[in-house]
Amino acid sequence: MSVAGESGGRAQQLRQMAQEVEQAAERATDPEQRQRLKDKARRLKEQSEQASSMGDGDISPPQ
Repeated sequence: MSVAGESGGRAQQLRQMAQEVEQAAERATDPEQRQRLKDKARRLKEQSEQASSMGDGDISPPQ
């Protein structure tokens, strides 16, 4: 598998994890836990975007 394919697969995994964490946040009854889960989902989305851009051949560092 190519590096681009591996990055794309990783990006997909991260997006799926982010979605699952967001769903857990929606079900959370504790406001603090809900916020932690939302923050984690946001970080996972950011990581998936970075992995996706690496797969596209964009090797510029994040700003």
